[in-house]
Amino acid sequence: MNRDTMLAGGIAVVVAVSLLAATVVPGAIAQPESDPVRSGHLDIQEVSIAPTAVSGGTATLQVDTRLEHWGGESENVTVRVRAVGLESGLVETTTETAVEPISGEREVSVLQNLSVERAGGYRVETAVYRDGARIADGSTEVRGVGTLTPAYARTDVRFHWQSGDGFPPIEYTVRNAENDRATLDVSTFLTNEGDADSEELRVVVTARQADSNVVANRTEVEVGTIRPGRTATPSVELTVPDEYNYYLDAVLWKDGVIVGTARSVANLNPTETVRTNETVREVGIKVSDFEDGDTNRGARETTASSDADGSVPGFGVGVAVAALGGALLLARRQS
Repeated sequence: MNRDTMLAGGIAVVVAVSLLAATVVPGAIAQPESDPVRSGHLDIQEVSIAPTAVSGGTATLQVDTRLEHWGGESENVTVRVRAVGLESGLVETTTETAVEPISGEREVSVLQNLSVERAGGYRVETAVYRDGARIADGSTEVRGVGTLTPAYARTDVRFHWQSGDGFPPIEYTVRNAENDRATLDVSTFLTNEGDADSEELRVVVTARQADSNVVANRTEVEVGTIRPGRTATPSVELTVPDEYNYYLDAVLWKDGVIVGTARSVANLNPTETVRTNETVREVGIKVSDFEDGDTNRGARETTASSDADGSVPGFGVGVAVAALGGALLLARRQS
């Protein structure tokens, strides 16, 4: 028997034994693995927070968690987000979101909403879980949640000239002055700073006696729609007792909600003046000058009633009697 024949016979014997072992002993010959899937890697790349819906009592914060992924496929991933009060340390609210399986090298955005009280500040904590085990976490803080403007109080219309440039947001002229009464033509300036037409608005203007805060007169005017980048100049007439100084307050209303305020002054007393930021002083006033005045009526209605009965609202017979008695008493003392 030559050498080649012996080698071939040996190989045949080895193959036969291997086949017999595979039949008799399961698993004797290892089967090739079918390319097992390796778990991917996840990390928090960025967390951004933006307000969405804002009401009078609550604010909804949208939390955008961007997850960085690389490697194999990641399954059974959840993201938990909670808001913790900065001052109290109490958990305000918590939400949890399941994430679809992630594969490849990419970023994934997970959006979640947190509804919190519209006050103070919060620490927003984010945690990433896979198969119930935490694999990444982080936190960020938001402050000034109470300064967010509710949707019902938003408007792009602003009182002009309130930036400290020296111009008053409200101005007036004296249209008429007689019988110790002054009729003021009061106007203000409203600018639409937005990109669309404004809502239907109205302005309520009040003349408030500077030393006592007594409302001398109040009226309102419809503003209507203001085009983008345009300024409207609504004006009203207010009739008030003469020889007093007044704060002129303008309040901007939108659908029953105050959306803006402005203040200026009207100095009708030639011996003293007031400023908008001045502390109220105690100065003697005649309350009777402001009696019998319905502050809810408009200036035109007040003027019409004056012409009808021949008297001027706010000054009754008592004022004249008091003035006559004072004059007689002064004359008697001098004599």
